[in-house]
Amino acid sequence: MAVGLPGEQTRWRCTRCGNLTRFDVVRSRRTKEYWHFDLGGDATVESSELLREVVEQVVCRWCGADDSIEIVPRPDAGGPTEETAG
Repeated sequence: MAVGLPGEQTRWRCTRCGNLTRFDVVRSRRTKEYWHFDLGGDATVESSELLREVVEQVVCRWCGADDSIEIVPRPDAGGPTEETAG
């Protein structure tokens, strides 16, 4: 089940157990970076631009579900204010 990243007005919720706060997230990121090497050969990343980000898997830390994660509004946007025990 593909699920995106939550935004400023949304968050994840496990529909199986009600968890709102603890998830294991696997994601891939493609970035463009400017690397600056000093004369000794040590590198410093001076800037980084995110080109693409893909959430591959979100797993509930409470019940282990990986097929029951949804995006819901945050409390100030009308979403749930409490977690429910599973």
